[in-house]
Amino acid sequence: MKIYYNPYLKEFARYLRNNSTKSEIKLWKYLKQKQMYGYAFHRQKPIDNYIIDFFCNRLCLAIECDGYSHQILDVYKKDIKKTSRLNELGISVLRFSDTQIMDEIDNVIRAIEEYVFRYENNDFTAPHPPLSGVI
Repeated sequence: MKIYYNPYLKEFARYLRNNSTKSEIKLWKYLKQKQMYGYAFHRQKPIDNYIIDFFCNRLCLAIECDGYSHQILDVYKKDIKKTSRLNELGISVLRFSDTQIMDEIDNVIRAIEEYVFRYENNDFTAPHPPLSGVI
């Protein structure tokens, strides 16, 4: 799958990679170097007009780490729009709160593994993986 992105986001994505949140750092420990069943994930990946916290091209999967600001209504509405656009591009989205990642990492990893297993077994009821998974 070819991934198109706004080239103006490239520098900002680099900035975000160099200034990761604690939850992003913690989750990255489980996703880097193909640790998730051999699938390569990228951090702060520009896609379309958005930057995705973690992205796996082969799985068509975006993983978002949502901090406290995502509870603000305007930010939440932007998240819905972002998820909808990614779904239009054939990308599934899993969202986890910072609290989930910091306090329940085993459950977060299990949710990602569940997606991987379903993907590998073509266990999706729609032509594409589920529209979004808010865990």
